[in-house]
Amino acid sequence: MSSAGCRNWPAELVRRRVTVIATPGGPAAALAAKAATTSIPIVFSSSVDPVQLGLVPSLSRPGGNITGFTDMHVDLSAKRLGLLHELTPGASRFALLVNPTYPATESIVADLQSAAAAIGRQIEVFTASTNREIDAAFASLSQRGAEALVINPDSLFNSRRVQLATLAVRYAIPAIYSQREHVDAGGLMSYGTSPMDRNRQVGIYVGRVLKGEKPADLPIQRPTKFEFVINLQTARTLGIEVPPTLLAIADEVIE
Repeated sequence: MSSAGCRNWPAELVRRRVTVIATPGGPAAALAAKAATTSIPIVFSSSVDPVQLGLVPSLSRPGGNITGFTDMHVDLSAKRLGLLHELTPGASRFALLVNPTYPATESIVADLQSAAAAIGRQIEVFTASTNREIDAAFASLSQRGAEALVINPDSLFNSRRVQLATLAVRYAIPAIYSQREHVDAGGLMSYGTSPMDRNRQVGIYVGRVLKGEKPADLPIQRPTKFEFVINLQTARTLGIEVPPTLLAIADEVIE
């Protein structure tokens, strides 16, 4: 495929008259596919509520040519803050790192500000949409006295997980992420849906569509499995003792 085709992959797939389009890459990919065709079946995976995003009118009756899976990353943001608070009960100043171009940023900020207020804590928002801005955000949150950090799910942050983990250690700030890949890369903790479960659900729907079922008749699937992963090596590097209560509920502890 040419470079132009790579940049405009939905139109290229439509031109090739594929039988079904699967978009496990997030909300932007799902929206691009929907804009490209109203006839080819689409099976998406989205971290943003697909109704709020405008992908479907209803979770139970998606209608049209599109269905898929929502991994509820946005809905789990307050849970991540709670786990981070349990790890660092003495911290009073929390930070949230978001990509301002992420479709649900405003909702996430509002939810976390409410969750922080409920536990009597402050949370300050920092933004980054490029690699350089990630570096600058960490320097800024350190200067502002942030004591713990929630990193919002985003494709940029997922692709820069080594950079994020390295910066968190450099600035000695405990951080929680949405996907276990961040913890595998040296991040401290993650809580979110299981990628394997998500991909399995998408694959099942693709198979059902290929067998003749219509996306309009397939309700949007929600996650059935969540993962809480802790990296003890990173905790030791940061000088943090992980409470037994967190170790007890962790699905995996990386030594």
